[in-house]
Amino acid sequence: MRLSELLKFNNITIQCHDNPDADALASGYALLWYFDKMGKKAKFIYRGKNKIQKSNLKIMLDKLEIPVSYEPELDEVKGLLVTIDCQYGQKNVSRIKAEHVAVIDHHQKSADLPKLSDVRSNLGSASTLVWDLIKKEGLDVNDNPLLATALYYGLYTDTNKFSEVSHPLDRDMQDELIVNKSIIVEMSNSNISLKELKITGNAILNYEYFKKEKYLIIHAEACDPNILGVMSDFSLETAGVDVCLAYYVSPLEIKFSVRSCVKEVHANELAAFLADDLGGGGGHIFKAGGAIRPEKLKQKYKDKKDNNESKIKASGKLDILATDYLHERINEYFNMYEVIYAKETTLSMDGMKKYDKIPQEFGYVKLTDVFPKGTLITVRTLEGDIDITIDKSHYLMVGITGEIYPIAKEKFKKSYKPLDDSFDKKFEYDPSIKNSVTGEKKSVMAYVNHAVSKGNASIYARPLDKCVKLFTAWDDEKYYSGAVGDYIAFREDDPHDIYIIKKDLFDQLYKEIKK
Repeated sequence: MRLSELLKFNNITIQCHDNPDADALASGYALLWYFDKMGKKAKFIYRGKNKIQKSNLKIMLDKLEIPVSYEPELDEVKGLLVTIDCQYGQKNVSRIKAEHVAVIDHHQKSADLPKLSDVRSNLGSASTLVWDLIKKEGLDVNDNPLLATALYYGLYTDTNKFSEVSHPLDRDMQDELIVNKSIIVEMSNSNISLKELKITGNAILNYEYFKKEKYLIIHAEACDPNILGVMSDFSLETAGVDVCLAYYVSPLEIKFSVRSCVKEVHANELAAFLADDLGGGGGHIFKAGGAIRPEKLKQKYKDKKDNNESKIKASGKLDILATDYLHERINEYFNMYEVIYAKETTLSMDGMKKYDKIPQEFGYVKLTDVFPKGTLITVRTLEGDIDITIDKSHYLMVGITGEIYPIAKEKFKKSYKPLDDSFDKKFEYDPSIKNSVTGEKKSVMAYVNHAVSKGNASIYARPLDKCVKLFTAWDDEKYYSGAVGDYIAFREDDPHDIYIIKKDLFDQLYKEIKK
């Protein structure tokens, strides 16, 4: 959906969820600004039992001049109703009758959506989604510094001070917004109440510690999700604690925060694992978080009709159900992986078969064509950021699904043949390269060349029968995860060049060499 599709309506009401947070207020404010720019009459409202009371939100409304009105009695509007940071019919937004409905949200889809909708559950905030929609209409929110500051704060609070940012669009908005830092600081230092301070203390006092794997679990009362980050950040400073999971349970969501201080556990991976199929999770390697939808968790146990224990759990209280699930899931995570350090490992040949690479078309970028040698850069991709200091031997490869990975000049020349024509494939996200010192940003695809694999790079590979965390020979700080059924492989000419190949790509990339 494009925002311009909504301009055919003359009367527009923007409604965020009840008890709005910073992200709801910021994204609604941005929509109001857009409609005003387009000459449309619009109104921004919220309903529910409670008027905004939190100190940081009152500062936000005042300092950023957000024109939202509290309309607890409004139950019908003419024209178009746009629900922002929520979905029409959900429990967290009071229902308003409307002739036409549009939905703009970043949470998991919970029901059938109207035709006019844009729901992207992989984004960290509704602020990011609206920013992207406005940008596609050719407008720049930086024209209004107060709005830009609001959107920045919306993402900041909804991703626990950016610790749970995972999608590159979130990072793009964070980088591009021009904000009033003093207002951000003022709001951030008014974020916790005395009641929440007490909740934090009580939760930490009742921690559970698991000595073997060195992780801590903290169960808190329902609170502002940012308070979970405060708990887990503080607890991770404890000697002997490598990983911390803090969570609360409410009728609307089970919210959790994950922290890690060891390279063998990526917090974003653990968060995604905890929320798998039940909600969403993500963030950074060391800081992450997510949410689980209660109705999906209940259904998970009800579906296991042949399991008496599951029947009991499904009929029990949500708090007990969520607690049992999170304990089981984090224990499963720690028991399912084998860790491999490629620099120190030579793989056993048991079960290995020899394969040749099937010629494939790839994109490649010679990094010295983008920035000078010696430049510290950040390559932003859908999979995350890659930090590199450019030297003359650095190339980037663009894979068949848009994946980006570095390669040395020698290996590139040995494995790929440059082509004269252009590489014009389109992907979900256009990867970018940023000068980490100056902030100058360039598109990878603007510099990409075309190449074909030579098909002469033989490997030995076998499917994994256990999940693996692989620290490659060229990066011993960040691991690559392999699931059961994925392939672990090494180059015939370099036994320490070990890597993971996803099972759905393997047959497209390699063919077995028959003896």
